Amino acid sequence: MGQALHQTVLLNQAVEALAVKPAGCYLDATFGRGGHSRLILEKVDQNGSLAVVDCDPEAIEFACQLQQEDQRVSVHVGAFEQVLQDFLAEGLTFDGILFDFGVSSPQLDQAERGFSFQQDGPLDMRMNNAAGMTAAEWVNSASADEMKKVFWRYAEEKNAGRIARKIVEARSDKPLRTTFDLVEVVKSVNKPNYKIKKHPATRVFQAIRIFINDELGQVERVLPIALELLKPQGRLVVISFHSLEDRLVKRFMRDASKPPKVDRRMPMIPVGVKQPDLKLVSKPVKAVDFDENVRARSAIMRVGEKL
Repeated sequence: MGQALHQTVLLNQAVEALAVKPAGCYLDATFGRGGHSRLILEKVDQNGSLAVVDCDPEAIEFACQLQQEDQRVSVHVGAFEQVLQDFLAEGLTFDGILFDFGVSSPQLDQAERGFSFQQDGPLDMRMNNAAGMTAAEWVNSASADEMKKVFWRYAEEKNAGRIARKIVEARSDKPLRTTFDLVEVVKSVNKPNYKIKKHPATRVFQAIRIFINDELGQVERVLPIALELLKPQGRLVVISFHSLEDRLVKRFMRDASKPPKVDRRMPMIPVGVKQPDLKLVSKPVKAVDFDENVRARSAIMRVGEKL
């Protein structure tokens, strides 16, 4: 297994935001290629521990290698939402939890994964390419109306309706099987604009990937679970890569950190009124190392501490 090139986004900033304790227990809920995990391990002592989670078979191979090298690591296979639910049922708690949402460079760079509109490969796009519906199965079966809604909702593609109808027209001749099959259909509607350095199929591929993997749904459901898993004063660090994800993270942290609404005429907060669960730590942090990792240009990190 070759090591695919991957530069971890906001590496030092994210691990610093965790405020790692030497004997602490930490969770890297989106292991990827383990950049954040390795730095966390440098900061914990022999009494510390690190649980890592991923559903991507290749990422799990890297995680298992790390586990063999370091007995402080435990590897958990599956969608982070389900694994964290299991942790909750087991009564586990952590001093810090890290999420690095989005697709890793190795996934994008491997044509056979079907994420890239710049390489020809099977139209797959599944984070776990061993389970679930592929992008090809969806684009060859979904109605034009359903595709239009997905393209607009998850990417705000202005030509969503025209592209959806063009896909239905193209697949009536022959099914779309590869990434380039889909790219050609999209390019027949979205003509390349060389003044704007963005591929015509960027938004459509983003929308399909988000839909196929239920990315936004998982983010929305997993954050409350993560908060429950944190110990008091434990840190929640979340890195997002597009505005839809970040909007969910921002709203969750904002709502969890709000003071209770009480009648201003009351001299003090009544007994039993729920207090905030979280306090926001610093302002959102944006990635700045675009020259080293262009794909990180939209990354934004938000941090909260459990009260």
